[in-house]
Amino acid sequence: MKLRAKLLPIIALIAISCSDQPKKTTTEQSTSSNTYKIESPNFNSDSAFIFVEKQVSFGPRVCNSDAHTNCGNYLSEEFKKYADEVIEQKATVTNWDGKKLQIKNIIASFNPKASKRVLICSHWDSRPYADNDPNPANHDTPIDAADDGASGVAIMLEMARIMHQNKPSIGIDFICLDAEDLGKSDKGGETYCLGSQYWAKNPHKPGYKANYGILLDMVGAYNARFIWEGFSTKYAEPVLRKVWDQGVQLGYSNYFFYFQGGFITDDHKFINELGGVPTIDIIHYTESTDTRFPAHWHTVNDKISVIDRNTLKAVGQTLMEVVYKEN
Repeated sequence: MKLRAKLLPIIALIAISCSDQPKKTTTEQSTSSNTYKIESPNFNSDSAFIFVEKQVSFGPRVCNSDAHTNCGNYLSEEFKKYADEVIEQKATVTNWDGKKLQIKNIIASFNPKASKRVLICSHWDSRPYADNDPNPANHDTPIDAADDGASGVAIMLEMARIMHQNKPSIGIDFICLDAEDLGKSDKGGETYCLGSQYWAKNPHKPGYKANYGILLDMVGAYNARFIWEGFSTKYAEPVLRKVWDQGVQLGYSNYFFYFQGGFITDDHKFINELGGVPTIDIIHYTESTDTRFPAHWHTVNDKISVIDRNTLKAVGQTLMEVVYKEN
């Protein structure tokens, strides 16, 4: 993920009224305060973990590299096994240093003709420099990006695999966004998220609309916690509440916290402002580091060892439930 970490302030509690709390229903999964009947198919966290491993096995997926090309081909072919339609949106963009980058956004759709649509996205590229690593010798080293990229894509792949067997009635668009993590904070926020900026200005289908969108960024690590990010609240607060309430109802209140955080320059910013789709960002927040991101963020330690199946399950099952409740 990319962001202006310095924009994250100390978080403040959002007041939640009693009427917003989950209600008791027939049992299937228990929480500390209620029981809840799950309406969606089971999200398999073991399968999702394998999808993370596969992406990491290609090496750092840095634009213009062989690993990037090979992983991009794998993602397209894997989504083609499951989705009704897969579109590869290829383009040439210019990096902050003037270098031309060959990028590919991958869009996998279910029920492509349905008017009611939900967009779910994550970036699939890797950062080419571990500039937050505590060892300066690693600052020019590309990262594996197991959490910062691969975890979100893995959740989308597992959702697509399940949807192939249990097709939703609404339209779903999974978008693997490219060239998100090449930016430099001192060069400006728009040096990040080049793939989402391109897609927002040039949607894969003319006039594309979705009811709302959900961005996944760093959604697979141990002890992850997710709070309300600033642009998400500004542009799509009802979507935030829908997703967070669903996570809590499923028993994942140790992941989804009703706290307001700062503004993060991530792919959703451009999808909201340029693409016109109200989109939230589910992103790992921590108070234990100066950046407010997990300690492995933009370091060589963002490896498969940081990935926790329990976190993948919490996020994946929550999104499954959100989608299938829209049916």
